[in-house]
Amino acid sequence: MTILLFSAWGMGGTIRTTLNLAAYLAERYEVEIISVMRSRERPFFGEFPPGVKVTVLDDKRRGAALPPVTALTRRLLRRCPSVLVHPSERWAAWFSLWTDVRLVRKLRGRSGFLLGTRPGLNLIAAQLWAPGMITIGEEHMHLRHHARPLRRSMRRLYPRLDAFAVLTEGTKLEYEAIYDGRPPLAVIPNSIRDLGGRAADLEAKTVLAAGRLVRQKGFDFLIPAFAQVVAAYPDWRLRICGRGELRGELQQMIEDHALADAVTLAPPSEDMGAELEQASIFALSSRAEGFPLMLLEAMSKGMGVVSFDSPTGRADLIENRRSGILAAPRDVDALAAGLLEMVGDAELRRRCAAGAAETARHYRMETIGPHGTTFCAGSGRSGR
Repeated sequence: MTILLFSAWGMGGTIRTTLNLAAYLAERYEVEIISVMRSRERPFFGEFPPGVKVTVLDDKRRGAALPPVTALTRRLLRRCPSVLVHPSERWAAWFSLWTDVRLVRKLRGRSGFLLGTRPGLNLIAAQLWAPGMITIGEEHMHLRHHARPLRRSMRRLYPRLDAFAVLTEGTKLEYEAIYDGRPPLAVIPNSIRDLGGRAADLEAKTVLAAGRLVRQKGFDFLIPAFAQVVAAYPDWRLRICGRGELRGELQQMIEDHALADAVTLAPPSEDMGAELEQASIFALSSRAEGFPLMLLEAMSKGMGVVSFDSPTGRADLIENRRSGILAAPRDVDALAAGLLEMVGDAELRRRCAAGAAETARHYRMETIGPHGTTFCAGSGRSGR
């Protein structure tokens, strides 16, 4: 089993769930993750799973040693754009002719399963078809999230894949509308690891949010929504864990709303379980998510969760006022109302926390893993 991943050393739900999957598959297959790039000394999520080999195509750490001739070749080929990755792929700038050459050499002569984990990598898998290799694509977002040029290439090339896995029934319906049975589609939700430790402290007057500080995560909605919470409950606090390009803009928003004492922009935590334990409510304000793993991990800790609704993913996890609160998407006042209700009603918080923990139990690897294994085993050549 060969898994293509943008960066095995980075942070994010796709990386976390891929490592979970690799650990499970390594008990049954030889598993190698091919990571397009590496910039960190240590993996964000700690040691890689036992039995999983991780190979990097482009090591961007300063001082990464290579033989002189290879170093020169790398320097020259890095200057040339990739001919394999789609230009609308979000991380296209990190690919180059060097990563192309390295990847083709790595895959030459291989057999077994080749699994992509995002559209650009799925398209590469579809193009690099080789006898004896079964290609499977994965989608961690919903179809409309992707740029139109990327969607056009997906529509043209995805039928070359032997199989394609999505996270929700809603996403499956989106893809069924444009593909005539090729590739075969399956719904395989993200799974969660056991975070260990104790349950969340439902008495803590802390709301937690986490994710990259980018537009997609919608913290520009969450901060003004929390201003309404502080106006009614001045002893409550919001902690946002993450890093990203919008840090300065979000910090200015905090100051503009006079929330410097109530809202903290904290760095990403390598022990999110411990962070979750110290809060009672988890807030998800994303503009778009496929199947939010961080939300699911918060639910597994028994938290009161408040989230924007979305076309796919969140409503599959949250039954309104039984396992959390869903607010109208991108509506600051609706998000504030949901937070105010969860903050002000301790009984609701306890009821939703219990419902959330029960829901999360259905997404453990021992439940989800066998579906993925069966799907892989049933994937065959699609008659390309």
